[in-house]
Amino acid sequence: MGIHRLNHAVLHVRDVAVSKRFYMDLLGFRVVTELPRAVFLQAPGSTNDHDLGLFEVGAAAGPNPSGRGTVGLYHLAWEVETLGELEDLSSSLRSASALVGASDHGSTKSLYARDPDGLEFEVVWLIPAADLTDADLAGRDETTELHLPRELERFGRDARSGLGISRSAS
Repeated sequence: MGIHRLNHAVLHVRDVAVSKRFYMDLLGFRVVTELPRAVFLQAPGSTNDHDLGLFEVGAAAGPNPSGRGTVGLYHLAWEVETLGELEDLSSSLRSASALVGASDHGSTKSLYARDPDGLEFEVVWLIPAADLTDADLAGRDETTELHLPRELERFGRDARSGLGISRSAS
């Protein structure tokens, strides 16, 4: 039996209302279920029961030490359907002072951001398998800064993501 895909993630947050608003306003999630100190959110276009659960631990919670001397989750990655959506998110995340990086991984084009608790996430657009070049595939082994205008010129705003395909079928 093999894993097919990630169904949902659950995060511990300081203030569930603040985090809920962040994920709804910036990433378009919608509330599926809300409890006194928890909320379950669904991503736009998702068929999952929920994609993100947020559990409140309170204002006194310290920062997540993962990666700074402890093991733990580095980030989650969500795919967008079009390159134009990635461009729009880049502007929204930058305006909210949440954008912390933009990387070109060859076959994937990624934005990195932090939520109100400093938890990092990635938003990614994947080159469709039919459009992957040898240079794109070779680029998976190195990361460079994302030059979004160049990618928009190459593929167009309406270019649909490879959605789950970051390598050719071969």
